[in-house]
Amino acid sequence: MSVTSVPNEPVGDYVLTLSCEDRPGIVHAVTSFLMQHGGNIMESQQFGDQQAGRFFMRIDFEVATPTTADALREAFAATAAEFEMDFELWSASAPYRTLIMVSKQLHCLNDLLFRHSTGDLQIDVRCVVSNHLDAEPLVKSYGLDFHHLPVTPDTKADAEARLMELVEQHEVHLVVLARYMQILSDQLCRRLSGRAINIHHSFLPSFKGAKPYHAAFERGVKLVGATAHYVTGDLDEGPIIEQDVTRVDHTHSPEQLVAAGRDVEAAVLSRAVRWHSQTRVLMHGNRTVVFR
Repeated sequence: MSVTSVPNEPVGDYVLTLSCEDRPGIVHAVTSFLMQHGGNIMESQQFGDQQAGRFFMRIDFEVATPTTADALREAFAATAAEFEMDFELWSASAPYRTLIMVSKQLHCLNDLLFRHSTGDLQIDVRCVVSNHLDAEPLVKSYGLDFHHLPVTPDTKADAEARLMELVEQHEVHLVVLARYMQILSDQLCRRLSGRAINIHHSFLPSFKGAKPYHAAFERGVKLVGATAHYVTGDLDEGPIIEQDVTRVDHTHSPEQLVAAGRDVEAAVLSRAVRWHSQTRVLMHGNRTVVFR
């Protein structure tokens, strides 16, 4: 059994997510636990993977008496142990402490910061890290801390060490690579496993390189897409959270393809961040289960 602790607040609305080997009695055990603690189910979703024999569940519930996520988590431990569950239980209103990374392309960062400022995303942006200075004015306009960590072959290890210092200093739950154009080391990917999200255009691997949209223009593509996924040591091959496409045609110039791509990338990344921060995404090997 493994337990992930995320921030909790003494409020009455909580979310429980779990996965375990599929067997009879799981739903009964969970709902019995909720009844014993005065829980009222607000939303419930479940999925049984028949091929893998794995069961996944997400429940949003209210309790009438004052308590905390820590207390409920401790009380649920016996049920979780009985079914060998991996689970999370937290206050539904608790935001994920988030660190955003970016390079020179600012469209995804701009979208995330705007949505964060309006309360559209359940995240608490602690700081923004970049290997360039382009994003600094935008970040500071939102009153957020900006950290410039240049990356060269000689400084890469030091930059990643400083990044992890920031992650630990701010007790970060989520790292978002909002068009951060540096490859993370295998060691860093392992340390951030399951809590780092990346975005890339869906032309990969057909159109690699610095100008994939220009290469796509030369091939006359009819769809522009983007993929948000968890970061792993395999470049752009982590478990996929969300994907989307938009149609284009022969009238689109390379610049218009780039603009269309920016729109899709920003939308896909924001949805992935939203679902992750609401713990609607459960890892399932190289795949994900997303309870939208």
